[in-house]
Amino acid sequence: MCLPGGKTPKNAIGKNPFYIKFLIIFQMFKWCGELLLCGVPHSDPIAITIQAFLQDTEVVPLSMTHQSLYVTMETQVAIAGIILCGVYILIIFEIVHRTLAAMLGSLAALAALAVIGNRPSLVTVVEWIDYETLALLFGMMVLVAIFSETGFFDYCAVKAYQLSRGRVWPMIIILCLIAAILSAFLDNVTTMMLFTPVTIRLCEVLNLDPRHVLIAEVIFTNIGGAATAVGDPPNVIIVSNQGLRREGIDFASFTGYMFLGICLVLLTSFPFLRLLYWNKKLYNKESIEIVELKHEILVWRQTAQRINPASREETAVKCLLMQKVLTLENLLRKMMKTFQRQISQEDKNWEQNIQELQKKHRITDRVLLVKCVSVLVVVIFVFFLNSFIPSIHLDLGWIAILGALWLLVLADIQDFEIILHRVEWATLLFFAGLFVLMEAIAQLQLIDFIGEQTALLIKAVPEDQRLAIAIILVMWVSALASSLIDNIPFTATMIPVLINLSQDSDVNLPVKPLIFALAMGACLGGNGTLIGASANVVCAGIAEQHGYGFSFMEFFKLGFPMMIMTCMIAMCYLLATHIGLGWNM
Repeated sequence: MCLPGGKTPKNAIGKNPFYIKFLIIFQMFKWCGELLLCGVPHSDPIAITIQAFLQDTEVVPLSMTHQSLYVTMETQVAIAGIILCGVYILIIFEIVHRTLAAMLGSLAALAALAVIGNRPSLVTVVEWIDYETLALLFGMMVLVAIFSETGFFDYCAVKAYQLSRGRVWPMIIILCLIAAILSAFLDNVTTMMLFTPVTIRLCEVLNLDPRHVLIAEVIFTNIGGAATAVGDPPNVIIVSNQGLRREGIDFASFTGYMFLGICLVLLTSFPFLRLLYWNKKLYNKESIEIVELKHEILVWRQTAQRINPASREETAVKCLLMQKVLTLENLLRKMMKTFQRQISQEDKNWEQNIQELQKKHRITDRVLLVKCVSVLVVVIFVFFLNSFIPSIHLDLGWIAILGALWLLVLADIQDFEIILHRVEWATLLFFAGLFVLMEAIAQLQLIDFIGEQTALLIKAVPEDQRLAIAIILVMWVSALASSLIDNIPFTATMIPVLINLSQDSDVNLPVKPLIFALAMGACLGGNGTLIGASANVVCAGIAEQHGYGFSFMEFFKLGFPMMIMTCMIAMCYLLATHIGLGWNM
């Protein structure tokens, strides 16, 4: 074996052909690396001659792959940023459906990989899709579709109305609190699948706009999911990491620390949510008299504006018209006050309304309800069991699929197509496209670039302030990045970066505060945008199916301020415990 420059390996002869194969491949990669490090331009041809001298006649298979990257890392990061911005423009301004935007973005990212010389095969691209997540979504969608046939969601809406005694904000707080508690033990996607139909039915009963209530619920679902190790996928990734387990981050310690911090976040989130909703019109309907009066005022005002007061008569007519407009506006204000009293938060006739609603909305199939509850309890129990006993060897997606099949058999569904029509296929396609997009973005070095820049910033800080600055940087970088890109690949990429950073003798930082900051930022950052967390997308898809879809900007106006506020509280908690109290061991 030799190179054009005259180099020859010391000895490429051996009796074991497998040893020869390994030696040839090792030397080839070593020389290719030396050539690239010596500054050989990519445009110049590189010739490698391989010769193998064997003592016996056995055949040695040899495989060689050559890949040329024609752009630098900075260019790849810039391309990835442009593609990601393009996808966000399509989603924010609703130029196309978000599913099509994700598919177009993944196609553009794959084209960029092909241009730079990295051409993944179709098999590789298909392997990028997280089928466990898709299976979990599909299985839970089937379970919820069958569950909705029992009338249970309508019944829950009436009970929630009864508990709130006809008051809107107590009802919203109860729903958000229940969603946060459930998502701490279930995954937040499952929680929103169960709660979205209930919320929509309840809002229809109370004459509310379901969009604002659903956005509040999904925000608190993401907050509650951060409390335990099984509530959110980033936490599952952290607890499952073997390197972090050796550092003492297990299920109990992680859940105990995160649970206390998230409780503090929840206590401050309810007043801030009320402040954000201060001027929001939660009611989505008005009486026909008010609609007609508003139209009449508009017509009279436009008529008066068209009159040019050139003469005394025209001036008098315009004054009469404007006076009529003022009279109608006063009447409108009185009617609006009356209307608001009729649908105010304190419904004077709430007991009578409950009796009427209980007659109309009740359990329609008790036998099917028992079957659905039994299957759902078993599925949730196995979810928990799988977290504590890994030897079960069942992923969450398989558990959901088996539960859906079991319920289909028990329920004896005759018209299977009705159940399939209720599955959010557009949401499943969106996630598939998003997985491909995020993996291609990772291949373009964008996520690695974010992690490396964060590490460089931490190293540049003086040693006495390094831990505090590191917690703040990891926290906010994780939150902002998770609101823009999927938090699952970001968390998986940042964990080895933080472990290496803690093991660097020049940095000298404990790993636990950095990991907790990563978990807080990745989970709470999902509230920043509509595609920041899986639960957001699922909730939007189900709401759209019911005719109450909300846009990217509608979610952003409420979710992003909540994300900033919750991250501020989490940051104060991290600094108080790790800097003030020294909980680093």
